[in-house]
Amino acid sequence: MIASPRSAASVPSRRPRSSRSHQPHRVDALIALAGLTGGIALWAVGLHTQGGRPLPGAWVLLPMTVMAGVELLRRSSPRTALIVATLALVADQFTMGSVATVVMFTDVMYAAVLYGTPAAARRIPWTTGLITVAVTIGFVTWLRTPEALLIGVVTALVGFFPASTGVLVRNHRDAAESARLRAEQTALLAEMDRTQAVAAERARMARELHDMVANHLSAIAIHSTAALSLDDERTTRDALGVIRENSVEGLAEMRRLIGLLRKSDDPGRVSAAPTLRALDTLLEQARTNGASSGLRFTLDDRRGEGVALPTPIDLAAYRIIQESLTNALKHAAPGTTTVELAGSDHALTVRVRSPFGDRPGPRAPGSGAGLIGMRERVELLDGEFEAGPVTGADGGKIWLVRAELPVVEGRERT
Repeated sequence: MIASPRSAASVPSRRPRSSRSHQPHRVDALIALAGLTGGIALWAVGLHTQGGRPLPGAWVLLPMTVMAGVELLRRSSPRTALIVATLALVADQFTMGSVATVVMFTDVMYAAVLYGTPAAARRIPWTTGLITVAVTIGFVTWLRTPEALLIGVVTALVGFFPASTGVLVRNHRDAAESARLRAEQTALLAEMDRTQAVAAERARMARELHDMVANHLSAIAIHSTAALSLDDERTTRDALGVIRENSVEGLAEMRRLIGLLRKSDDPGRVSAAPTLRALDTLLEQARTNGASSGLRFTLDDRRGEGVALPTPIDLAAYRIIQESLTNALKHAAPGTTTVELAGSDHALTVRVRSPFGDRPGPRAPGSGAGLIGMRERVELLDGEFEAGPVTGADGGKIWLVRAELPVVEGRERT
């Protein structure tokens, strides 16, 4: 069963990094609730980060509450959240201070890099790194004690390290997203390749089926029409003989095609593909089928002895001649149809000339698929093909089929 290909509309689009809806994310709400609850608990037991500040007592709860509220915006508005959180952290320095406020600020810094714009993700780590270096140098210069280095370490822990962690996580997420998109695109390309391969195989099967069966069915149609239209016992018997012969040969060709399509490990079940060595048999069959319509068939082989052709070229030339003879049986006027073969070191040229015009007697209908199939065969081999009425040497109209098939090593396509 051939699965239908996915349409272009099914190409997966890149999912947004985060939701920009105004509704706070559930995780953000839980972080804000946990930070606020922990901060209140620390304040209740009297645990602070500093003392002797101008705003003692419950003032520490104000920046803490603002920081918890900012946590609700860490995913939906990371830039606004970082600005407000920075102001709240500065305000916290004028109170007795809370570890919960500092911890929540580090989370906001981390989220600003992870969920912010690509420009912000590049800029924030550099900014926090420069601030850390400036604070460290400034306090060491001012205090002139080794303990001043701890202020730089704390600044890095609050700003630079969360930002760097956000960069690492964001890079991993981007890499995973890129890998997912590449995998989906690879799957889509594989599906397109499979679809094209199936279509090409169906076209090849259609050409093979048409070329193998059309010749025999055309002869059956012509002779059965003659048998029905002429009330003559001998003519009827001759027509029935031709019909039986073409039916048997058509069934043999069908068995060969079925053998090619079946997946069998027994190579003996698959017949060999026809080659130009069977041209005499093909022409003899055409003479038998066209005798009642006044058609004659001749072969002019100028290739020389012992000329070996690549298998694709040999098969294509045979099928082109077979289809040309079938078309002559269907449409050619009484006269001689000539098959010419000419070869060189670079190409094999096939020409089939048949009388062009109306003819008496029964004719088989045509669909035009034969010319399409011949053209496709030649194009697959990088050759040249033309077919149509031309003026012959005697001034009369003839139908000419000409195919030039290159046989240079490496050019032919299997």
